[in-house]
Amino acid sequence: MKQIKQTTKATKTREHRTRYLIVSTISMLFAGIIYAWSILKSPLGEEFGWTPSMLALNFTITISFFCIGGLISGLALRRISLNYVLIAAAVLVSLGFILSSVISGQIILLYLFYGILAGTGIGIAYNALLSATNSWFPDKKGLSSGVQMMAFGASSLVLGNIAGALIELPSFGWRNTFIVLGVSTGIVLLAASFIIKFPDKDTVLPAPKSGGKGGSEDSETENYTTVEMIKRPSFWKFFLFSITMAAIGNTVISLARDLALSVGAGAALATTLVGVLSIFNGLGRLIAGGLFDSIGRRGTMVVGNLVTIVAPILVLISILTSSLVVCIIGLCLTGISYGFCPPISSAFVMSFYGTKSFPMNFSVANTMLIPTSFVATFAGSMITATGSFTSTFIMLIGLAVCSLLLNISIKRP
Repeated sequence: MKQIKQTTKATKTREHRTRYLIVSTISMLFAGIIYAWSILKSPLGEEFGWTPSMLALNFTITISFFCIGGLISGLALRRISLNYVLIAAAVLVSLGFILSSVISGQIILLYLFYGILAGTGIGIAYNALLSATNSWFPDKKGLSSGVQMMAFGASSLVLGNIAGALIELPSFGWRNTFIVLGVSTGIVLLAASFIIKFPDKDTVLPAPKSGGKGGSEDSETENYTTVEMIKRPSFWKFFLFSITMAAIGNTVISLARDLALSVGAGAALATTLVGVLSIFNGLGRLIAGGLFDSIGRRGTMVVGNLVTIVAPILVLISILTSSLVVCIIGLCLTGISYGFCPPISSAFVMSFYGTKSFPMNFSVANTMLIPTSFVATFAGSMITATGSFTSTFIMLIGLAVCSLLLNISIKRP
């Protein structure tokens, strides 16, 4: 009888966690709409005459408050139920987009509504969804992170293209598109708040895998608080590793269209390659998650490093030889390497520092996106000053090598 009860509990756990993963993945697809800013910003620049740098600042503000939202979420989940945290995120995102739809020429309002309100709401939702859903997958934390983050990264391609089509409709325009995005994302997050839950104390979860290629090195039984985590050299090495690794993908994505044009791509193909980057970004997230579960933390991070080194080298070769084919291969590999970063971060923090303080620990680790964004800004300045992509990609190759060296030096806490 006892064995039957345990079997029934295990079956219910599998059903619950599968359902939660599906709901969270759909929610992440909608939450990732902030990464479609390159599509959403175009009509604003045309209507209000805002310069590219003014619009670029909005994205920097959005990413900064995305990170702040993650910190708020980590703190809130210690004291408030997941349900209320996701409801707050839904309200902030909806308000951010809806209020952005009624602005009329004052860019400070765009920074406030889209950058601060929507950015904070997305950050809260992102951290809460990952924290809750991943807690159901101690045996497949890499795959769980990878699937959710693949959806988040694919949003710019899926919802971004839908939004772009709506914006082009004369009877619809960008204002109605912003309203639709805000309402739909809010509804999805609101629905998720009533479905997804953290496992309770009596929940029977599969044990983390030990032995094999991953080994017990990736299964941490001790839980570290955030203060304990940031006192450890392993965290700061990983933080710098994340910055140097993610900087390559973040920078290349911001330059992708102009880069393709410089090696002979037509305007239509150059624009398409931006979408291709999004596809390979999502693919990289899924590959990284699967690798983490099959070959372990160290193996996955080394594979990510090697791809990250090869990608800018190929792009540099394409620049020097004006080879469009080599450029496309380099861009695809860049998308994959950038896709490795989020699942590695999520799975690494859970593996190294435990599950108890994961929401806060992960949100602190995720602040690496702020300094990463400034690397892309610096790269843009280098291109403007030199009139060439060459020096920028030499710098990126150097950062990729530094990332590998940092990776090799990381030891368990």
